[in-house]
Amino acid sequence: MDTQHAGATPSAPARCPMHGTDFAAEPHRLYDQMRTHGPAAPVELAPGVDATLVVQHEMALRVLQNTTLFSRDSRRWAALNEGRISLDSPVLPMMMYRPNVLFTDGVVHLRLRKAVTESLAKLSISRIRRDVEPIADYLIDQFSERGRADLLNDYAKLIPLLLFNKMFGCPADIGDRLTSGMSAMFDGQDDALKGLEQVATCLQELITLKRREPGEDVTSWLIQHSAGLNDEELRDQLIVLMGAGLEPQRNLIASALLLLLSDGPSERGSGMLVEEAIEHVLWNNPPIANYATHYALQDVDLGGVPVEANSPVVISFAAANSDPALTEARQLASKGAHLAFGAGPHACPAKDPAQVIALTAIERILNALPDLTLAVPQDSLLWRPGPFHRALAALPTRFSPTPATRMAAALRNMTPAPAAEPVTRPAPQQAPAARQEQRKKGFWSSFLDVFRL
Repeated sequence: MDTQHAGATPSAPARCPMHGTDFAAEPHRLYDQMRTHGPAAPVELAPGVDATLVVQHEMALRVLQNTTLFSRDSRRWAALNEGRISLDSPVLPMMMYRPNVLFTDGVVHLRLRKAVTESLAKLSISRIRRDVEPIADYLIDQFSERGRADLLNDYAKLIPLLLFNKMFGCPADIGDRLTSGMSAMFDGQDDALKGLEQVATCLQELITLKRREPGEDVTSWLIQHSAGLNDEELRDQLIVLMGAGLEPQRNLIASALLLLLSDGPSERGSGMLVEEAIEHVLWNNPPIANYATHYALQDVDLGGVPVEANSPVVISFAAANSDPALTEARQLASKGAHLAFGAGPHACPAKDPAQVIALTAIERILNALPDLTLAVPQDSLLWRPGPFHRALAALPTRFSPTPATRMAAALRNMTPAPAAEPVTRPAPQQAPAARQEQRKKGFWSSFLDVFRL
């Protein structure tokens, strides 16, 4: 990677828009086109938001691991500082500076990362699996009697939302509002900034509560950590932990389910294992396809591609993983050799929990609905537009209707009922009107009503 003045080059490729339906439908075709011009290419993340996308594996590693030439601090973003980026741009919530592990460097980053990694380390894999199972059962019961479901919006999207409320110790009211705010951040581009504000407000309430009443949850552990995070730092670590988990997690679950269902139930037993499907997605369609935004500290040359100082350089994990130069290496690579979780000092600290969550959620629904199959041709499925994610818009499925009895079984397994006061909760056999009321109330508070967690 040379460091020289990045002047204009007549042969520079046209800037590729990454925010339209064409990119969402066939991103790998466009990555291949970009690679013909070099290890990186000029792109447009959103209208008026220019960046350089790294599409070669070797160059991606160089940028991810080079803290001398590149910074993660988006306060260096010249176009934003000069007023050339609209403050209502849909990508701003994912790129604007906050004092968290994602956007800091050096000793500040080390201090924040230590607090995050040591707090997450207190979550055992067995606990995570135990927490996912009743949530999965609860969600499956919401649609099992219908014989059809959109497994993206009815299941994969809601698993991490509910799980993170549990992991971070959210009471009912805060959890409901946090869930809707996070959904707005990722689903509705027009409401992204509003969703971020709602999330920040909810998390501040949660921090205040946990300072007063700590529990066995990630929020309390962050508060108690020796790094001594202040309220702003606590809020922003929680935002990045939830945000960095929700979108990738639901996309990983949905994409792996799609891969498994594409063969049909009759071939599933002798086909790909769930672990293999998850690994295949992480290699070929990583849930966060393009991110890890860096800012060049000076004008640099990325293998013949000029980049101006203080302009965003985005890493394409998807393109790096599919780099033709890796063909032989991929055949010999050990599990997890992909870049889906990043690399270098900012690599994801929660890759093991993320894979356990996906594995448990997928196994749970395949076991509950053994004849689960796609309800539409695979080539008719749509992918959500957006520069950062690889995300299905919906995953319609059908299956033989089954009674909604899983929550009752989960309750029996979790806590034996006292002899004088048997458990008689009616949730598994709710009427349609009652389920509609449950949705209005909020999934998290409704889940708590059932399980009293």
